[in-house]
Amino acid sequence: MSILKVNQRNLKTIVKITVKSIKQGEVVVCPTDTVYGLLADATNEKAIKKLLKIKKRRTQKPIPIFVKDLKAAKRLAQINKNQEKFLRKVWPGKVTTVLKRKNKLPKILFAERKTIGLRIPKYKLVQDLFKKLNCPLTGTSANISGKPASNNIKEIINQFKNQPPTKNGGGQPDLIIDAGNLPKSKPSIVLDLTIWPPKILRL
Repeated sequence: MSILKVNQRNLKTIVKITVKSIKQGEVVVCPTDTVYGLLADATNEKAIKKLLKIKKRRTQKPIPIFVKDLKAAKRLAQINKNQEKFLRKVWPGKVTTVLKRKNKLPKILFAERKTIGLRIPKYKLVQDLFKKLNCPLTGTSANISGKPASNNIKEIINQFKNQPPTKNGGGQPDLIIDAGNLPKSKPSIVLDLTIWPPKILRL
């Protein structure tokens, strides 16, 4: 488990290292505009299984997805004109929207559901990653299941460092990007856009 401190001076280098890590199927703890997240290539089933092991998360619970832009969202979900108009108002930002999914990503992400949760984070580091990556990313919070999502970097490091690493991935993320403690924020709001008007699933 490598830990890299990020600042304005080394941002480009950190982005380069993180992109390489994600392309190799690794799992990265990364700051976002809400809380720290666990990022992995959402097209890579092996990487997703590794993330689930690290998070100790049941496969019955779907994983939200970060996308680069609306065009990328349309590749993964069915989006009508009303939904698109709404998404343009709330993205990028702290809103995850549930939409009918297209069968483009590994089924393990969705826990048998026909929907997908999508979000475009409003955070420079994540947006810089998307400039170099051609894949959607997992957007789940960086915590062990059952523990609260966190913006405190020491809490996150302590949660994972006590887990034994395994040869096939398991206990620990491969890389932690330390941006210090993030501004206080809850995880994103979740809205169901498969019904109209949208229904709030999480505030």
